[in-house]
Amino acid sequence: MSNTMTTSALMKNYQRLPLTIVKGKGSYVWDDQGVKYLDYTSGIATCSLGHVPDYVQGKLSEQLENLWHVSNLYQIPQQEALAEKLVSLSCFDQAFFCNSGAEANEAAIKLAKKYAKDQQKLERTEIVTFSNSFHGRTGYTMAATAQPKIHKGFTPLTPGFTYLPFNQPEALEQIDTDKTAGVLLELVQGEGGVHPADAEWIKALYDYCKQADILFMVDEIQTGVGRTGTLFAYEQYDIEPDAITLAKGLGSGFPIGALLAKSKAADSFSPGTHGSTFGGNPLAATAGLATLEKIADPAFLQDLQEKCTLLVEGLMKIAETNSLITGVRGKGFLIGLEVENKAGVWVEKLREKQVLVLTAGEHVVRILPPLTTEKEELFTFIGVITAIAADIEEKGE
Repeated sequence: MSNTMTTSALMKNYQRLPLTIVKGKGSYVWDDQGVKYLDYTSGIATCSLGHVPDYVQGKLSEQLENLWHVSNLYQIPQQEALAEKLVSLSCFDQAFFCNSGAEANEAAIKLAKKYAKDQQKLERTEIVTFSNSFHGRTGYTMAATAQPKIHKGFTPLTPGFTYLPFNQPEALEQIDTDKTAGVLLELVQGEGGVHPADAEWIKALYDYCKQADILFMVDEIQTGVGRTGTLFAYEQYDIEPDAITLAKGLGSGFPIGALLAKSKAADSFSPGTHGSTFGGNPLAATAGLATLEKIADPAFLQDLQEKCTLLVEGLMKIAETNSLITGVRGKGFLIGLEVENKAGVWVEKLREKQVLVLTAGEHVVRILPPLTTEKEELFTFIGVITAIAADIEEKGE
């Protein structure tokens, strides 16, 4: 054991804020000094029903009394129930469960490659992704992510990925149908700056892939399970992807990821082709099913859409009178506030007022309320950010 004293035994790969959160309930968290914060990060779009939601907590408490884990060598009723629920609510036929978004995207990439091989299209080994994308930090998904800052220090990257311009018509002309097994993209780029995809561009890309029998796969890690105002973001684009990936908001904070696919692609995952030790275990599947049951309720989604409109209109009103705010974009409760100065300045000042938000690049404040936030909480947030916007503009920070 080293005699060198350090401040923490943890590796330094996270740039942590000077804040220790010890308790959460609903839209709020409390730090170790007892200070209460309005949490509009939702654990980076993960705690969709707020912190420690009663319904999910009740279902998990029941499961904790019976069984925590069993391997995928055996039948897992909770996993089967979650798969059936997801399939019934979507255009897909089958589900595979894992532990995270990166793992779900790894599975999607493998599925596209295996599907091409099964169709005897042996030269199709490439996956097309798009500029400013973010798909994860594993070997495959880091290489799929078209952001140089994510690649720094890890070259050479895993080969087999082609990056094309996002939302640009010329991207369709650059897809090599002889080499491309699949296309993977986000319908709202979260980490890349909260950029929604253009509907006409998506439809043209989708039609192109369908005609060429290239798997069209949507990364819904951040947009899925109600985050954009509908259960899945693809529903807003008049398309039926061959596959989507889910994680974050699916488990109310419990680690779970999922790959949903139509049968034509899903059938390529035959026994032994892919797996996960913890994926879809009884606890994770229970959390996923309980979360989904709440969010999929049409009344819940209708109320959510009304609240999303309220938030966007409030932010746009601030932008009309503040010269430092140059744009409000996103969908649902995945909102980016584009600012002239450093987004970190806004995040810090909001934290000083006991409100938590994130950045999405150097000049975008990312706002991710829990889907259960109350309208009164939204009014509170809008009031705080109005005051901070005026203060920053006056001081020229």
